[in-house]
Amino acid sequence: MAYDVLVIGSGPGGYVAAIRASQLGFKTAVIEKESLGGVCLNWGCIPTKALLKSAQVMEYIKHAEAYGLEASGKHNFEKVIKRSRGVADKMSKGVQFLMKKNKIDVIMGFGKVQGKGKVEVSKADGTKEIVEAKHIIIATGGRSRELPSLKQDGKKVIGYREAMVLPQQPKSMIVVGSGAIGVEFAYFYNSMGTKVTIVEFMPRIVPVEDEDISKELEKSYKKSGIEVLTNSSVEAVDSSGNGVKAKVKTPNGEITLEADIVLSAAGVVANIEGIGLEENGIKTDKGRIVVDKFYQTSVPGIYAIGDCVPGQALAHVASKEGIICVENIGYAEKKYHHQPEALDYGNVPGCTYCTPEIASVGFTEKAAKEAGYEIKVGKFPLSVSGKAQAAGAPEGFVKVIFDAKYGEWLGTHMIGYNVTEMIAETVVARKLETTYHEVLNSIHPHPTISEGIKDAIEVAYGEAIHL
Repeated sequence: MAYDVLVIGSGPGGYVAAIRASQLGFKTAVIEKESLGGVCLNWGCIPTKALLKSAQVMEYIKHAEAYGLEASGKHNFEKVIKRSRGVADKMSKGVQFLMKKNKIDVIMGFGKVQGKGKVEVSKADGTKEIVEAKHIIIATGGRSRELPSLKQDGKKVIGYREAMVLPQQPKSMIVVGSGAIGVEFAYFYNSMGTKVTIVEFMPRIVPVEDEDISKELEKSYKKSGIEVLTNSSVEAVDSSGNGVKAKVKTPNGEITLEADIVLSAAGVVANIEGIGLEENGIKTDKGRIVVDKFYQTSVPGIYAIGDCVPGQALAHVASKEGIICVENIGYAEKKYHHQPEALDYGNVPGCTYCTPEIASVGFTEKAAKEAGYEIKVGKFPLSVSGKAQAAGAPEGFVKVIFDAKYGEWLGTHMIGYNVTEMIAETVVARKLETTYHEVLNSIHPHPTISEGIKDAIEVAYGEAIHL
């Protein structure tokens, strides 16, 4: 059966692209080798948030007396994992519903491009079929990066996927890498009672964030008992005994760390092997598929979105790329009224869901200075926030960066209670080219954590009321 649009992969890039294609009147299908929803819904963003919520509740119970309450601090690790899997299953079924609602055919199997307009699907039973489509969108996602010195065996040296379904809680864990995946799992396991050590190659943890954010998170983690080793790298791992021995190169010399488990959280690599790129002349660069601003590959009629193309490997980025890609196809086919706007990768929010949470968008203070801006910086501590104090979560801050000349909002960086729910204000304001004056003339509700954004802007311009 021939389709107008055929999507390989059903993660947040693939399934969103398929739904938008169906909405525009295209006959659409998706090919999925495992579970609808991809890594994000089944093994990434959604189930990890369920684990982190259990950890947060555990932290509340540990500190119940601070709220005037009495509670026991016991937990059942198996039930925590089971709840997470239940959330993931429910969300995956939600995608199944959306496929049916939008009349999108789901073809289970491994998709490989066979040429313009053709994809070979290898089924679980060993059979193969050719599916034809005018437009093919590759949305095959990514997986845990495997370091040469840290080969994953799935038992003692694991990736994020195994970390979500360990049969029993380890007494100790070494987390290699301190990006979002690393610090989220470090927080979860530490809260559950596992002794956690983070090993980070860069000079600071969460290295893509503003330097002030890194310092605040490291301070918080050390306070909660997480050991942090920066400027350090795992050189070799011995897993022949009961646990794991890791040789770690540090600024003070080589040391040996022992733990039950080593979690490799050193980033993500694209799933582009065996999908027909080389055979069909689809260009790649540095392990990603080369695309234009509307996600057209080097071969007409074949597109790519999400973690397998350059850009931030984030679910919301993949979704927006899928929408832009399909709307541009619709524009060419006269099914959509105007050409979509290309994605501004400089205005993509990033969120890390450890405790304290991290949320940011735009320029860091260092990047703004390096770009030549004269800047105004405002930093508002959440210890002054009535809502944060009432919630028992006074740690962290809101930091804003503005261009001193024109008042342009260059960036926001937050760490603290519920800040991932607040970053969208900055994203929308920057998109609308809002100035500091317009934000200060917009009322923020009291008491909320979100008014910390207004307070930080007041600090930047010397108009602070609460500081």
